[in-house]
Amino acid sequence: MPPDVPSDIQLQPQNSSEVALTAAQPPRETTFREYLESLLVTILIVLYGTTFIVQTFKIPSPSMERTLLVGDYLLVNKFIFEGRGAWYEHFLPYRAIRRGDIIVFKFPFDDHPHYVKRVIGLPGDRVRIVDAKVYVNGALLNEPYVIHDPGAADLFGNDFPPTGNTFYDGRLRPEWAADIQNHVVAGELVVPPDDYFAMGDNRDYSWDCRYWGFVRRDAIMGRPVIVYWSVEATSGDYASDDFISSLHSMARTLLHLPSRARWSRMFRQVH
Repeated sequence: MPPDVPSDIQLQPQNSSEVALTAAQPPRETTFREYLESLLVTILIVLYGTTFIVQTFKIPSPSMERTLLVGDYLLVNKFIFEGRGAWYEHFLPYRAIRRGDIIVFKFPFDDHPHYVKRVIGLPGDRVRIVDAKVYVNGALLNEPYVIHDPGAADLFGNDFPPTGNTFYDGRLRPEWAADIQNHVVAGELVVPPDDYFAMGDNRDYSWDCRYWGFVRRDAIMGRPVIVYWSVEATSGDYASDDFISSLHSMARTLLHLPSRARWSRMFRQVH
């Protein structure tokens, strides 16, 4: 600013040939209406983002270990999978669900809680487990992410699908027990159209499609992309959904935050 121009004066160009000196106006106070409008716009943006783009979830069980640990907090991309038949899928960067994708979906029974598993079988695939090894369409599936516990008593960990009526067990949903044989052909489970077969990476401690049936396409919400926060926790910390229990769990986490936080897992990509 030229030295002969007072400090309370700002330069405001008028046209290409001249500059006028205008006294700076004092800042106008923001009105309550403007605060309210800003708040409403922020709420709308957040609601749009959590409805169509991303959503946060926490991991309450060990069924996806070592990929996802109890106490991991995830950002889930809801703006990724095609297949719902919407017209805008042709214009946006959606892609098909692939074998090996980790998905978040609504459980088909009860109060439809959200589950996270890995896609093993696509529509039309033939799935079979022999000696704890997974075969899809007759080929052995490479699963470097899977862990096994030789001492676990997993009903369908070594051989699946079951034959005959000798497989009824307390872990099996009765709806699936009555329907599973309708999808078995020559000892293989055939995945129906618009359905997916998913299992947990912690194969012997995962209650998954082997025990309750297929995942419908319209139940799939998205794919976890990043662990944005992680704390040392057990399934018992998330056993109850009531407000008081959640408050106690939060208080314990905050009290022991430095020691319980898994700093090395922050912002880790999920594969």
